[in-house]
Amino acid sequence: MKKWLMLALALFMLSACNNTEDSKTEDLTASTEETESENEIGFEVLGDEIEEATNIPKEEQEAILAAFDEYIAAFNAKDIDRYVQTLSKNPKGFEYQEDVDAAKQAFAEYDIERTAKDTTIVKYSEEEAQVYANLDIQMTEIETNAALASSGRQVTVFVKEDDAWKVTSVYYIGNDSAQ
Repeated sequence: MKKWLMLALALFMLSACNNTEDSKTEDLTASTEETESENEIGFEVLGDEIEEATNIPKEEQEAILAAFDEYIAAFNAKDIDRYVQTLSKNPKGFEYQEDVDAAKQAFAEYDIERTAKDTTIVKYSEEEAQVYANLDIQMTEIETNAALASSGRQVTVFVKEDDAWKVTSVYYIGNDSAQ
């Protein structure tokens, strides 16, 4: 039974994720290079230290954090129409339709509650922002009432699209359960 829960969690975390891996160390790094541009997406967390980007205009900071909050809230509400409004139509880190289909399946089969803590914009430019958060995930299969809890660290990458911030990729690393 735990096997299907772990599989479901993995499937769920891959929803809107193109890079998922476990880490047993306090150091956390993820990076990828986009082939169309020289932009590098990356973050590094050492222990509990999270460094906030310093060059963010207040209005943009509020808009980015509101976009992240809406992304989490729409998913928790199991509102597919609202959730897809948070996604980029041309994402770099996932296939749009695959993510929508996976979210629909997850919404139908599970009650899932994501809780974000320590939400911080760690990288910012006028075209892109990276939002770090510690996530706690509570997941219950509707049919069997079997439950699973997990936690991890996530960086959600947003791009400016039609004057709004949209999710273009997500990087998640689960916390070691032995910590």
